[in-house]
Amino acid sequence: MKVILLKDFPKLGKAGDIVNVKDGYATNYLIPQEIAIPATPKNLKMIEKIKEFNRSKAEKEKIRALKLKEKLEEIGELEFKRKAGEGGKLFGAVSSIDVLNELKNKNIELKKGMIIMEAIKELGEYSIRIKLHPEIECNLKIKIVPE
Repeated sequence: MKVILLKDFPKLGKAGDIVNVKDGYATNYLIPQEIAIPATPKNLKMIEKIKEFNRSKAEKEKIRALKLKEKLEEIGELEFKRKAGEGGKLFGAVSSIDVLNELKNKNIELKKGMIIMEAIKELGEYSIRIKLHPEIECNLKIKIVPE
């Protein structure tokens, strides 16, 4: 029996794949567990529409990420003023939340998981990575100066 996978399933394939399995396996396990649906002409058309919708959605997200990358490159550098002790050690740290808040002040909305950095605990200049899309990343300079 041919079925269309609705979810990624080990040893069978990824969501949207059409696979041939034994009738009993399809009717007793895959279909009741909502892992697959029968590969009827109606279901094939529906899956094609869903795939097309997902492709267009992914393309829009990629374009949005590229525009966001341009905005971040225009900013170039963020500066933070912090109290520091001897040797340039900060009282506290600069974290991804501080970067998010500073970018929010500049009308750029990001999610916390997009910023890839460890807490910075010393004065100086740093470069952090921002992952905007699975295919699009950019770097942003952080400058921490004493108050």
